[in-house]
Amino acid sequence: MAQPQQLPHMSEADYLDWEATQEERHEYIDGEVYAMAGAEDRHVTVSGNLFVALHQLLRDTPCRAYMSDMRLHVASSRAYFYPDVMVTCHPQDRESRLSKSQPVLVAEVLSPSTGSYDHGVKFAHYRTLESLKEYALIDPERRSADVYRKGADGLWVLHPFAAGDTVEFASVELRLPAAELFAKLD
Repeated sequence: MAQPQQLPHMSEADYLDWEATQEERHEYIDGEVYAMAGAEDRHVTVSGNLFVALHQLLRDTPCRAYMSDMRLHVASSRAYFYPDVMVTCHPQDRESRLSKSQPVLVAEVLSPSTGSYDHGVKFAHYRTLESLKEYALIDPERRSADVYRKGADGLWVLHPFAAGDTVEFASVELRLPAAELFAKLD
């Protein structure tokens, strides 16, 4: 989970200017700045496995996959996040080099310190994105994934995938066997 910084309340513009000078990443929610915790090996491995599968799948499409160094702007929340993996297909996002705002898929790899935050507060912010079709919460400990899909009625439906299943990311038409998603984990 991101940790609150002892910084004065910042405007979005001040945050973006300040963040550009920082060595570590910080998320921003309506004036408050949160330091990002470092990730462990399993977290980075699973994120990398998903990114590679998405990158290969989307190679000849207008869609692009991004890893955790790309910022996601949630304008309705006046917030900026660094999702573990996201995919955007929107032309506006191709023009913006420093942040994206129209993802179709956002994936977070869970850790003991971020799990409840990713399930709750972060998902509440992400749900306000009109473009978002899927939100995936991937648990390396249990080797499972919870994929939330937005239906035509606007309601989010949970599609759980257990260890050994093939995880389906319908927003980008990717079916990824758990063995590939969790490859190289100890």
